[in-house]
Formats: sequence, structure tokens, C-alpha cells
Amino acid sequence: MAWVYLILAGAFEVVGVTGMNKVSRHKDMQSYIILFLGFLLSFGFLSMGMETLPMGMAYAVWTGIGTVGGVVIGMLFYEESKDWKRILFIGFILTAVLGLKLTS
Repeated sequence: MAWVYLILAGAFEVVGVTGMNKVSRHKDMQSYIILFLGFLLSFGFLSMGMETLPMGMAYAVWTGIGTVGGVVIGMLFYEESKDWKRILFIGFILTAVLGLKLTS
């Protein structure tokens, strides 16, 4: 169950980052709600996942999901660059997180 919590924490991290982007563009109540709820749920699920998983592993997976998710959302919805180098480095992040999991 800890892995489910960790994946949910990463997904809500992406929601929080998306809210942060919306706040920087619109500064309306809906944007702030997305920002705060996303991060609140993210930290809540992260803390539940860390009850079982080691801190280093949990943090690496959480930030990896948040980083990759934020970049992908930016590319899909905010017209950020889809350059092959960005995609390559996303692959490096995923490989590093997977490597941590396999060696733990």
C-alpha cells in the first residue's frame, strides 16, 4: 500500500505544480485552491508512504514523479518545448528512480 500512497503523492505533486503555474498566470481563487489542495494531498500521501518506505527512496520517487509529470504537463498543455533532449533527460530521471528501487 505504501507504493500506492507514494504514486498518489507524486500525482498530487504534479497537481500542485500545475496550480502554481495557474497562479502565476491568473491569480484567481480556483488556481490557489488547485495549488494548495495539490500540495496538501501530496504531502499527506508522502507521509503515509514514508511510514513503510525508506526516506531516501520515497523522496526520490516522489520528486521523480513530480519532475517528470511537471515537464510532461508543460509540454502537453502549456506549449513548452518537446525537444528530443528534454525527452532523453526525462528518461534519465526515470532510469535513476528505477535504479534506486532495484538496488534497495
